[in-house]
This record gives sequence, C-alpha cells and structure tokens, in this order.
Amino acid sequence: MRDYRVYTLTPGDWLREGCIAAAIAALICWTFYRSLLLFFLSLPAALIIYPLTQKNKLRDRRLWQLTLEFKEAMWIVSGYLSAGLSVENAYERSWSELRKIYGDREMITEEFAAVVRGLRLNKPVEILLKDFSDRSGLADIQNFSEVFAIAKRSGGNLGDIIERTTGVIRDRTAVSEEIRNLTASRRYEQNIMNILPFGMILYIRITSPGFMDVMYETLVGRIIMSASLALLVGAAILARRILDIRM
Repeated sequence: MRDYRVYTLTPGDWLREGCIAAAIAALICWTFYRSLLLFFLSLPAALIIYPLTQKNKLRDRRLWQLTLEFKEAMWIVSGYLSAGLSVENAYERSWSELRKIYGDREMITEEFAAVVRGLRLNKPVEILLKDFSDRSGLADIQNFSEVFAIAKRSGGNLGDIIERTTGVIRDRTAVSEEIRNLTASRRYEQNIMNILPFGMILYIRITSPGFMDVMYETLVGRIIMSASLALLVGAAILARRILDIRM
C-alpha cells in the first residue's frame, strides 16, 4: 500500500509541471532579459527543478483529499455500527458504499478494500487501522486509530465512540475549510500581484519601443533587472508562507 507521506511524481505530473516551468522560464527570460539564449540555457534546469519544488504542494493536496474522504467514510461506518452491525460487517458495508460514491480507484476505497481483505483473513481491525494511520501521516486518522484501539480493548460502545470522534474530525475539517475559503481571495490577489510586474514591463515595451533598451544592453541595467526579479521571487515565497495556515 502507498505511503501518503511521500509523493512520487507521475509522468503526468512531470509533463504538466514541465509545461508550466517552460512557460515561466520563457516569460522571465523574455520580460527581464530579452534573451532567447538564456531561455534555452535555463530550460533543462527549470524542467527538473520546478516539478521537484511542487512535490510538497501535490502531497498536501492529496492529504487534504484523503482527509475529506476519510471524514465521509467514518460517518458511514458510524451509521452502520449505530445500527447494530459488527465492526467487520460495518466496514464491509461501508466499503460497498464508498465504491458507489468514489469508485474503485479512489484512495479511501482502496484503503477500505485493504481493511476488508485483512478482516477476511482474521487480522485485528485495530492493527489494520494502525497501518493505515502510520502511512497516512494525518493526525486525525492517527487519533482515530488510537481511540478505536482503546475502545476495542476496553469493550466500550464503538458506535458512540466513533460517532464522537468523527464529529471532532468533522469540526476540524470544517475549520480548515473555512480558513481555506477566507484565504482564497488573498491568494487570488497575491497571484495578481505576482503577475502585475510582468504586465507593466511588457506594457512599457509594447507602447514605448526602445525605452527600456538600456535595461537589457548595459551591465547596470541587467543587474537592476536581476535584483528586481529576485525581489519579486522573494515576495512571492514570503506571501505563500504567510497564507499557508495549518491546523
């Protein structure tokens, strides 16, 4: 089973991120340096470095999707347990429901399929959940696994315990979604601010040809353009970190 803490770029990821890297490299080289040679020299590095810098972003996106799927799955399990089904039957029924909702290839469906297979081989469900929680790297799933194991050993009411735990996960997810919604407009504004300097330079070059030649043909001009680019990149990185609010 996959380890969700580690993201491996797929060929599709390399292709998509590589195209974005090529576009960014072309925009930077043409806007700040007006050099086709520099674009071709920087392109190999951009095609390798940029996709690698996106691994954490893609991993976090996958973990967020897994969190949402796990929340829905736990509500289904809680409902079956409250109806009086055993843990084994509750997970098997839940797996069938998840297949209808997400299909067979979605992350939570595959994980529940692994749990059901393990239960059919008489493996303890708490061990199966512990394996999933360790691979997920998510605090919500790890907490649920620990609570479930304690409840199973103590003989508590699993239906009520899972329902309360699922409620906590739901509340945490709701807060995270609210934070994402509140920062969405700020992210959009920041994207505009990142693009605006390129637009201003291109506008001047189009409306006043030759006005900025000194910035591309002299050493001082190239130093100034490089410093401006460095400040723009630094501002974009700082803004991303400020807006990266985690629960």
